[in-house]
Amino acid sequence: MPKLSPELLSVLRCPVTGSTLVQEGDELVTVTAGEAGEKLRYPIEDGIPLLLPPELLPAATSAAADQHAGDSPAR
Repeated sequence: MPKLSPELLSVLRCPVTGSTLVQEGDELVTVTAGEAGEKLRYPIEDGIPLLLPPELLPAATSAAADQHAGDSPAR
């Protein structure tokens, strides 16, 4: 997984805590812990950080999968 640019990381913030983020492999991780005492993690897919609150991420990924399943090849 390519690293995100330092310029991009400098402006990205956790949508839940407002914390800055650091890249760990193919995820962005909050610098400070959330309410549950754990650092929040956000996946990076195809070089794009998915900065959705954890409770919304499953719905978003299933919607994207459904959209791609309905795609038909161009004629």
